[in-house]
Amino acid sequence: MAVEIERKFLVRNDDWRQHVLGSALIRQGYFCRTPLLRARIRIYGDKGFITLKSEPGTRTRHEFEYEIPQADAVEIIRRFSIEPLVTKTRHDVNHGGLSWAVDVFTGANDGLVLAEVELEHEDQPVALPDWVGKEVTGDRRYGNSNLARFPFSTWGGEVLLADAS
Repeated sequence: MAVEIERKFLVRNDDWRQHVLGSALIRQGYFCRTPLLRARIRIYGDKGFITLKSEPGTRTRHEFEYEIPQADAVEIIRRFSIEPLVTKTRHDVNHGGLSWAVDVFTGANDGLVLAEVELEHEDQPVALPDWVGKEVTGDRRYGNSNLARFPFSTWGGEVLLADAS
């Protein structure tokens, strides 16, 4: 069974930029949301993917992801997205022997920058880079499916200030 174990953090500054190994634009749309499942179509660079993920807000989730033709991904998003797209640029950064993904969001989520690291097991030690801030792994607001429904731009100043630490 496919399992994804990841931790997610707010990004406190741009120091990560000097370590970028590669970047790609991501556009994704959601076409199904239930209490147990999130289903999305993602265009990642020049590839398309369909992904089914279990309930968000936990460190370990079941994830099934399959590559599909990019033209199909574009058409599925156009026809079946239930909310506005989430758009971001993903930057690949290595730190402490691990691959980090730094997502710089655009559109209605402009201003949000998150870093995630995928792990082999839940208790795996992680050397946190100086550029990461507060951990938001368990905070569902920062899940991409939630950002499609409730964009970062609508959260209000009180939440933004509280999360800046």
